Amino acid sequence: MSDTPFFSVLIINYNGGTYLQKAINSLAAQTFQNFETIIIDNDSTDGSMNGLDVSALPHCDIDLLGRNSGFAEGNNIAAKKARGDWLALLNADAEAATDWLATLADSIAANPDCRMFASTQLSMDDSDILDGIGDGYTIWGFAWRGGYHRPAREIPEAGETFAPCGASAVYHRETFLAHGGFEERYFCFMEDVDLGFRMRLAGEYCLFQPDAIVQHKGGGLSGEASEFSVYHGARNRVWTYIGNMPAVLLSLTLLGHLALTAYLLIRYIGTPYSGYVWKGTKDGWREAFTFRRERKALRSNKRSVTLSGLSRMFHWNIFAMSQHRSAVRPTNRR
Repeated sequence: MSDTPFFSVLIINYNGGTYLQKAINSLAAQTFQNFETIIIDNDSTDGSMNGLDVSALPHCDIDLLGRNSGFAEGNNIAAKKARGDWLALLNADAEAATDWLATLADSIAANPDCRMFASTQLSMDDSDILDGIGDGYTIWGFAWRGGYHRPAREIPEAGETFAPCGASAVYHRETFLAHGGFEERYFCFMEDVDLGFRMRLAGEYCLFQPDAIVQHKGGGLSGEASEFSVYHGARNRVWTYIGNMPAVLLSLTLLGHLALTAYLLIRYIGTPYSGYVWKGTKDGWREAFTFRRERKALRSNKRSVTLSGLSRMFHWNIFAMSQHRSAVRPTNRR
């Protein structure tokens, strides 16, 4: 490996169990070896860091924080440590195909103006099922993981998607840091969509690379549906929409957002998580406009994309979201 690695692979571990070692082993088997690995452990108590074998990695830095920083802050800590030009995020419950980094390096070289890339995520339990193919975002302020739980035969060709899923996202390090990285108040969930939104406002775009493949357990660490994930997902959804949507589009879509929120709350009635989606939504709205004012004050650069251009980045069809269809669109950028 050169003195300056091309990639810095960031892994945030919290009670990753045996998944973590499998993630490390998949990195050790990469055909592209010009990378370093940075592991941030969020005070795991399951012994997953005990006896962890990283000897086959080109270079590995391990930081035992002694506290749970969450996914957002943990990645920001790792990004500041990173020496690579590019950050490749890999969940502790994910395994990368042997050519994952090589494929991404080729895509980076072929698209020198792109600063974020999305990978194909297959279910670790069944490789014929998708775990995700980039994140989509509706004009109404709701995000979804494209292709989630749909057949793998639906993997689209390379194209543009709203943002990468954080389980296997790739960002240009300097651009990531220039935008402040992930919003640490989110702790986890939706921080990848929020960062993608902020980068989009600045004129960046995200490319989906179908041949860059990881297998992801999906909920392997936090629970696919849990009190924790439902609460944070609901709260952070509000912050992402209110904090980022330009005023004109916000005024045009707010009623639609509220109607969809009401539908979501009704749908959860009678489920074990109804109280958590309500609390998350309530907490999100309580701080939403303070959050928006803070975002506006921190935004040093004016929006560099037109409203019409921004509106084309969003999806207007809510059924695409509800059915977890692909959020990838053809791109003419070169």
